[in-house]
Amino acid sequence: MTTDHSPRALTPEERAAELDLEQMKQLVGLVEYDESNDPFPVTAMDAVVFAVGNATQAAHFYQSAMGMELVAYSGPETGNRDHKAFVLRSGSARFVLKGGVSPSSPLLDHHREHGDGVVDLALEVRDVDACIEHARNQGATILEEPHDVSDENGTVRMAAIATYGVTRHTLVDRSCYAGPYLPGYVPRTSTYVKREGAPKRLFQAIDHCVGNVELGQMDYWVDWYRKVMGFANMAEFVGDDISTEYSALMSKVVSNGNHRVKFPLNEPALGRKRSQIDEYLEYYGSPGCQHIALATNDILRTVDAMRAEGVDFLATPNAYYDDPELRARIGEVRVPIEELKKRGILVDRDEDGYLLQIFTKPIGDRPTMFFELIERHGSLGFGKGNFKALFESIEREQERRGNL
Repeated sequence: MTTDHSPRALTPEERAAELDLEQMKQLVGLVEYDESNDPFPVTAMDAVVFAVGNATQAAHFYQSAMGMELVAYSGPETGNRDHKAFVLRSGSARFVLKGGVSPSSPLLDHHREHGDGVVDLALEVRDVDACIEHARNQGATILEEPHDVSDENGTVRMAAIATYGVTRHTLVDRSCYAGPYLPGYVPRTSTYVKREGAPKRLFQAIDHCVGNVELGQMDYWVDWYRKVMGFANMAEFVGDDISTEYSALMSKVVSNGNHRVKFPLNEPALGRKRSQIDEYLEYYGSPGCQHIALATNDILRTVDAMRAEGVDFLATPNAYYDDPELRARIGEVRVPIEELKKRGILVDRDEDGYLLQIFTKPIGDRPTMFFELIERHGSLGFGKGNFKALFESIEREQERRGNL
């Protein structure tokens, strides 16, 4: 009898665990970071909070189409007469979906003006009071002073500051809390039964959150994050790097000290036609969060699963993959180029490694917020080599909508 010593193919769950470890090593080892010298130490993203027109149905979508797990709930049944809120998790990523119930709910006013979108990029911090004091001294608008909220599971310390448009950063210290989310929420598990064979987790973390601001305001907000929150300018993209024949924009990336929280900021630039940023600002009605990048360990599996559930992705022309310069630039990647081409996944390489990425179409009725899926293999960038192909894809959608 002979023994087969060839390596066994990993199951999807084993591969996810292996890549989770690789990704965490990358995240933890990004930079040398001394928190004691940080005036506003941010530990990580706490939650992305959305205002939506129908939170009940949105919660179903994020479970069925994006593989998230329902973990907590607040609503009329729990004593919250203003709105319903569903808390969903996928790895370390937490989404909170809020929809107004009372006719006088501010969430309904927000939705009438802006449509579905992000209202809060909540941040985990160790010392809420110290962060607020620094922010106040730097001229930030304090929306909520530091305060405690408590229940039988412990106490959460919270406060909030205003950032671009109608977006806020809630600061959260939950080190003394053991509940499912916040006081006022109860544990809730999904009643949605996934089809047989559906993956349990499609993404593991929030990679970055992109904000769109008005013409001439990008540098103001980059400086604001530097002064108020101690963020550093991580990258910038201007000129030919980030333009097409018809439209252009400018972008800079700020990040916290440990680089676990990254906020690219975009503004429109002069072009022959309206850019995607102009379209967003018109339909959202103010500056706001344009897209959330979700870190996945298997972008092929994630795209296939989401597409099977009806999620639409931007199309990439075949010419992108047939370009010999692309193939020479990207070198060897873990996925055959033919598999990327089949799904419309973009690939880029820099001095640190490579990444794979793809973008959904807008997820709501308005052409505003969308998602990016990103799989990193060493690269710390944002797909600079793909900008032109991406923006041309967005322009084709703008033209179909009559907004180019």
